[in-house]
Amino acid sequence: MADKFLKKIIAQNKEDLRVVSALCSEAKIKQSEIKYLKKNKIFLISLTRENKEKTNSKERINSIIKFEFIDESKSKNIDQNSKENILELLAIETYQKGNNYEIILLFSNNAIINLFCEIIDCTLEDLKVTND
Repeated sequence: MADKFLKKIIAQNKEDLRVVSALCSEAKIKQSEIKYLKKNKIFLISLTRENKEKTNSKERINSIIKFEFIDESKSKNIDQNSKENILELLAIETYQKGNNYEIILLFSNNAIINLFCEIIDCTLEDLKVTND
């Protein structure tokens, strides 16, 4: 139990987001656990990811990714009426367009969520370790 600890990773640039992307690739997300709080400019994703920090670990971790200062969110190939749908996060990509950024969340089955913002401010926070 001494080697189990919960992480909090703060990403404020493209390189930091690559670390979050690597840790969360193949994470399972219930579609109803994705929220965009437009008024607060916050985009939240609750996910279950593998513990990639430990070699040969079957441990699963419940985590939250929080993106702040999100001006707009768009999705493609995601049925908004299917709240029980399970998505698999493949990668998080970032592109800079002038003074703005586009953060792209790539999922299996060609599903995509695009986030538009002026600055990158993302937090990956582990909530609980679960053993299946």
